[in-house]
Amino acid sequence: MGKKCDICGRGSKKGAQRSHSNIKTLKRQNINLQTKTVDGKKKKVCTKCIKTMAKMK
Repeated sequence: MGKKCDICGRGSKKGAQRSHSNIKTLKRQNINLQTKTVDGKKKKVCTKCIKTMAKMK
């Protein structure tokens, strides 16, 4: 499925990298995905969701 969180659906964003002469180069900022076992299945989960799940316990 790519670089998306299986729980919240959050994905990567586009950002601009600026050089010294102020030339803009687009770059992709990926989210921090970890593989976790949730409800007996392996899923790609972002760290934001992992922190939220730990708080709910």
